[in-house]
Amino acid sequence: MNTYYEIAKERYAALGIDTEAVIKTLGACAISIHCWQGDDVGGFESAGEALSGGIQATGNYPGKARTPEELMADFDKALSLIPGKHRINLHASYAIFDGKPAERDELAPEHFAKWVAYAKERGLGIDFNPTFFSHPMVKDNLTLSSPDETVRAFWVRHGIACRRIAAAISRELKSPVLNNVWIPDGYKDVPADRLGPRLRLKKSLDEIFSEKLDGVIDCVESKVFGIGLESYTTGSSEFYLAYASNRDGVYNLLDSGHYHPLEYISDKIPSLLTRFDKIPLHVTRSVRWDSDHVVLLEDELKEIAKEIVRNEALEKVLIGLDFFDASINRVAAWVVGVRNMQKALLYAMLYKWETLRGLQDSGDFTALMAEQEMYKTLPFGAVWEEFCARNNVPDDGQWLQIVREYEQNVLLKRG
Repeated sequence: MNTYYEIAKERYAALGIDTEAVIKTLGACAISIHCWQGDDVGGFESAGEALSGGIQATGNYPGKARTPEELMADFDKALSLIPGKHRINLHASYAIFDGKPAERDELAPEHFAKWVAYAKERGLGIDFNPTFFSHPMVKDNLTLSSPDETVRAFWVRHGIACRRIAAAISRELKSPVLNNVWIPDGYKDVPADRLGPRLRLKKSLDEIFSEKLDGVIDCVESKVFGIGLESYTTGSSEFYLAYASNRDGVYNLLDSGHYHPLEYISDKIPSLLTRFDKIPLHVTRSVRWDSDHVVLLEDELKEIAKEIVRNEALEKVLIGLDFFDASINRVAAWVVGVRNMQKALLYAMLYKWETLRGLQDSGDFTALMAEQEMYKTLPFGAVWEEFCARNNVPDDGQWLQIVREYEQNVLLKRG
């Protein structure tokens, strides 16, 4: 232990906070890290095809992954710079076909066998997502809510196939798999019928979730706005919250970038904890409308972490990240984002919440304000440095040079 940490440990101990216990708890918090940051949401189905269905990655930073092997190598490099053991979050479009491609409604567990082997070797968990975008069967930005029965049925079959893949992965890894349904459905201009598409979406979801599968945690992810659906989104927050509340075994995933810019999901977490035993979470950073920027250690991230920690919901809130920035080094983006999520959790763990709750319940709001402000200048950075050291990863002033060397030796040679 370094002197800086010893001083911090004593300072927190004076407030009744055990930093050793906090470090142990943080080490057990697995973050689900999204594979799609590494290749700009490209996947492996058809090289060079443009993204569609409300998805867009901007920028052209050199060195993005082009193959499963390159993506896995980049993910390994990121993991070597991130403390703790985590999970990898896959989209169905990252199937590995080995020369025998299959349509999305025909995907099977064998198309993800290499990902399972990769995860097993590293002690990682896996989460999964059907891919309802960037495909010719996305017609007029519609999938599960399409009035064209051929289109709707195709995507229902895809959703069913993906749940079966998630169940197979769960069996292989002996760990539950979060299977998240997000669709791009909506309209660019004001629709004539808002109810019909949602009734079709409900029918589709009922069909997808009809099969009981062990090891699968099902969830649905809302959206407020997107490219090509500026006026109406079928899978709105209200729709999915109502659906999940009335469908046993289906949860409502909160994505911090999928709400109005002044609508914060930190306040939604304790509300959902009154109804659900699990809250799937996608953490991103919104800038203006519905964007997926690399997570920074800003106020809302801290508030999200506080709501998770002070409500003793570390095992209930399933934390994943969802951002993709093609304008910066993609490995660095992973490292910054995951480490910031961990820092936010650590920051929240280094509060004496019992004391603060007591002040609130007793009506002593003056002391409550003063106490909360006092915590903001305590040396949590020293505890973070100790956490990194114990996990054998470089601190904040060292890891970027390692990424730069990887960029020179590997990424820039990809052409």
